[in-house]
Amino acid sequence: MIPGFSNRRRFSELSEREILALAISSEAEDREIYQTFAEHLRAEFPASAAVFDGMADEEKEHHRRLVELYRKRFGEVILPVRRSDVAGYYTRRPIWLVENLGLERIRAEAELMEIDARNFYLAAARRSTDADVKTLLSELADAETQHVGKATQLAEKNLTPSARSAEDAVAHRRFVLTYVQPGLAGLMDGSVSTLAPVFAAAFATQNSFSTFLVGLAAAIGSGISMGLTEALSDDGVITGRGAPIRRGIACGVMTTLGGLGHALPYLIPHFWTATAIAIAVVFFELWAIAWIRWKYMDTPFMRASVQIVLGGAIVFAVGILIGSV
Repeated sequence: MIPGFSNRRRFSELSEREILALAISSEAEDREIYQTFAEHLRAEFPASAAVFDGMADEEKEHHRRLVELYRKRFGEVILPVRRSDVAGYYTRRPIWLVENLGLERIRAEAELMEIDARNFYLAAARRSTDADVKTLLSELADAETQHVGKATQLAEKNLTPSARSAEDAVAHRRFVLTYVQPGLAGLMDGSVSTLAPVFAAAFATQNSFSTFLVGLAAAIGSGISMGLTEALSDDGVITGRGAPIRRGIACGVMTTLGGLGHALPYLIPHFWTATAIAIAVVFFELWAIAWIRWKYMDTPFMRASVQIVLGGAIVFAVGILIGSV
């Protein structure tokens, strides 16, 4: 038997009273989630925070109506039924996972929450046999449907085009500072700094597998070094560059990938075939770096191309020169 499932009941086995108690606890939890969203977003995204404040107020009103109707129908004592008590009942993401998502993902998560609640009330109303409870659940389903519309109205009221544009700009800046900038630094270091050792080993040994091992070691070593350097250099509190662990992972992974790109072709036994493919990979790596700098760092494409391609060509030539000695 799966641990934890022996004490859980299926939704189809709940009584009307238990369903209503479950709805009460669910509304209370959703209100707390919206309040947490609002608090998390308030500093950088005040307009979106206002939307979630309004949605929390709506959940509070739904909770009040539920409690009032429950007590009228079943008495003062509300059964402590929670989502975790019901097998197959919809769940919410842990709040620490949602908080780490982007602004648009949080907005989408809130929309899914409302849809889940509406579907719950519709399903509960369909299986209810008590006329009063069935009417109540149908009204709650309608209320949740209106709540979805209310969320849209709140978004339209608070997220004016200028407010949304400003918040999207802040979200884009955070994405660039947390992921693109460290990842780009890693890709540049992994692609360019490993050119010399890889091609020096290639032309010195003219052995594909030995060259691959040198490239693999250089890529992984550089990835670990760059990842730790990025993570330990700035905690992101003052600069607003985001969590150091995320920046470190982005930088380390991209550094490793940048180095592996021109090392993997040397898994091909034929040395000159592997070298020709590796050189072609280097060409695409350097142009990809130039494109990312143009796309996200506002660097003129020609300037980025000249800087990256010229720098890479110099390092590439140094590796071949040293390996040919």
